[in-house]
Amino acid sequence: MARDSARSIVLFTDEELNGITGVKKGEDFVEVTCGCTSPRYGDAVGRLRVFASGKLEVACECCPGCREDKLTPSAFEKHAGRENPRRWKYYVWVIVKGKKIPLLKTALLKYHEKVYGGSSYRGNKGKPCHRDEFVRCSICNKERRFRRQTKVDCRTYHDAVLDANWKCSDLPSDEYSCDDEEERASRRSIRGCSRTALCKGCTLCVCFGCEICRFPDCACQTCIDFVNNSPK
Repeated sequence: MARDSARSIVLFTDEELNGITGVKKGEDFVEVTCGCTSPRYGDAVGRLRVFASGKLEVACECCPGCREDKLTPSAFEKHAGRENPRRWKYYVWVIVKGKKIPLLKTALLKYHEKVYGGSSYRGNKGKPCHRDEFVRCSICNKERRFRRQTKVDCRTYHDAVLDANWKCSDLPSDEYSCDDEEERASRRSIRGCSRTALCKGCTLCVCFGCEICRFPDCACQTCIDFVNNSPK
């Protein structure tokens, strides 16, 4: 973590908070608008505070006069009226670019996961897990799969994303050429998640930044922010 002033700790990069509604930065926390939807009672809205210590705290605003201002996300889920409340990472949401997005699909849990376990970017063997991604060739306009199982794999993909003129022949291997057919859509939906083959992004396969997929010698803003905000 870095500091942007004598008082404020930078917990999240601008990229990680991009599009999230109600962002407010405190001395050692970030606050955002959150909510939980009950099939019976509808939406309960609140304010989620994410602390550098990993603590998560919800101030409920479900109705005027509600005094529940220091709930855990699990308690907030129960307070909102969900039956069998035990999956708050799925059912407590934040608003990102106008859409309700589960907490587990954001970077907001990264400190909580580091302290309490269940990291959002750890695989079954405790190693950072990165799902396959695709980059479109600037010549043939076909999407090509990049497997990201090693640091070298991640760097190859990272550099390709930054290159607006990337083409199939830039791959270090001869895996693809512009003459090869593009993968079928049904095949492209399988991206290497260990939880489910057709996963669209979850805590097991989406990484918000680690030593494997961020690079100190890269000049892109994402890598610069990661290096500057990493514990020294």
